[in-house]
Amino acid sequence: MDRNLLRNAWPRLRWQTARLGAAGKIGFGLCVFSAVFFFVAVSPRYAESSILMAKAEEMKAHPQEKTARAPGVKIQGDEALQAFYAFFPHIDSSPFWIRELVQAAAATGVEINGSDYRMVREKGWKLARYEMILPVRGKYPQVRAFIADALRVVPAMALVDIGIKREGVESEWLEASLKFNLYLHEGKR
Repeated sequence: MDRNLLRNAWPRLRWQTARLGAAGKIGFGLCVFSAVFFFVAVSPRYAESSILMAKAEEMKAHPQEKTARAPGVKIQGDEALQAFYAFFPHIDSSPFWIRELVQAAAATGVEINGSDYRMVREKGWKLARYEMILPVRGKYPQVRAFIADALRVVPAMALVDIGIKREGVESEWLEASLKFNLYLHEGKR
C-alpha cells in the first residue's frame, strides 16, 4: 500500500465526519451500534432458535408421546394427590424449619422475643399444622423483610395473623406478634 494513502486517511476521515453534521454522526453511530448488536446478541441466538424450532416440529409430529413430567402436563387422580402431599415437608423436619425462621430473623435484624409453638393434628387429615406465635421487635422495614424472607425460605408456611404495636408516633421501633402456620406431611417418606 501507498504510504501517502495511509498518512492521509485520518485527515480525510475527520473531514468526512465534519461534513456529516450532528444528525449524520448520530445516524452513523446508530448504524455501527446496530451492526455490533446484531453480531453480539442476535446472531448467536440463531443456533438456539433452530434447535428449538426442530424440537417444536418433532413435538407436533408426535403429540401422543408424553415426556417425563414436562411443564404444563396435567396429572390426575391419585398421582395428583401424591404430588400435592409430596410438596409439604415431613412432620419430623420442624426443627430444621424453625432454625431457618430464626436465621431469617437474624439476617433482617429482627429480634424474636420468645415464641409459642403448638402442633395441631386433625383427625382424618394427612397434614399437621404447626402453629407458631412469634413476638418480634424491629423497625417496620425489618419486620416486613423478615416476613417476606420467612415465607420465601419456608415455602410450606403461611402467615395467619399479624398484630403491630408502636409505643409512640415518634418511635421507629415496633413490636409485632406474628402467627405462622407450618404445614407438615404425616405420611411415609
